[in-house]
Amino acid sequence: MNQLTFYNATGCSIALADKWADPVSAAIQLWGIDTPLRQAHFLAQVGHESGGFVYVREIWGPTPAQTRYEGRADIGNTQPGDGKVFMGRGLIQVTGRANYAAVSKALNVDFVSAPALLETPTNAALSAAWYWQSHGLNALADADDVIAVTKRINGGTNGLEDRQVRTARAKQVLC
Repeated sequence: MNQLTFYNATGCSIALADKWADPVSAAIQLWGIDTPLRQAHFLAQVGHESGGFVYVREIWGPTPAQTRYEGRADIGNTQPGDGKVFMGRGLIQVTGRANYAAVSKALNVDFVSAPALLETPTNAALSAAWYWQSHGLNALADADDVIAVTKRINGGTNGLEDRQVRTARAKQVLC
């Protein structure tokens, strides 16, 4: 996907399209996000999760929700300080020591020892595409089900209206 198509499909700035088009294109090709509809859903979801391709690291307050990351064994945060160390990073916010370990294994990069590596454009895009593939999101995108895709990524429907608008825009360009 070239920069102009990325720009038109995502609504991000030209500068951000220049930064993200190549890494995202490589990631979606590698992880089988290989139809226009799948790509439209992927771009919309990662566009929402990253605030329009601006953020690849969670904005840390800490907020009450963020303080609850500490000590959460379900995401592998078992050591003091894990909550902040393994805050959300990447275009789809990988969160928690266990998830960092899983994406480390998948991409053969040690994000557990160097969490900030998930903030580079290549790793941020690859981790999002890996998450997409490993969580079966192509099938939900194929069904054109924005709500189901959102729930699988977010656990709920936070930001649903924005995700729907982004999906419609991307589909107009790509489909």
